[in-house]
Amino acid sequence: MTLKRNVGLRGIKYRGGGPMLAWILHRIGGVAMVIFVGMHILASFSQYQLGNELGSAFNVFYESVYFQVVIYFFVLFHIINGARIVILDTWPRFLEYQREITWLEWLIFIPLYITTAFLMIRSALVAA
Repeated sequence: MTLKRNVGLRGIKYRGGGPMLAWILHRIGGVAMVIFVGMHILASFSQYQLGNELGSAFNVFYESVYFQVVIYFFVLFHIINGARIVILDTWPRFLEYQREITWLEWLIFIPLYITTAFLMIRSALVAA
């Protein structure tokens, strides 16, 4: 007798909620950090080893305030969400409060991100 599974696209359907959004943003944040570090290495290598302008172009891109605000979003969220994951893994009895801890994560993240992004954009506008 065989087991028949008729999952289709229902298996990857977004079910909503804070924990699923945190899961998605945590993965995107990890990829964004890998891309940022890869760009930095590629820029340094091409600028200092190859001596071409590709490194300077990468530097101009990732030193722009727009890129920094986006990468800061993902890095900060990755850090705070990682701390939430460590807390839940260290003390499993808090797993029943996962939704509340996720809301606490957002209550810490949003004001911290908005304040810092505002200061970054304001200092970029003043310098321009």
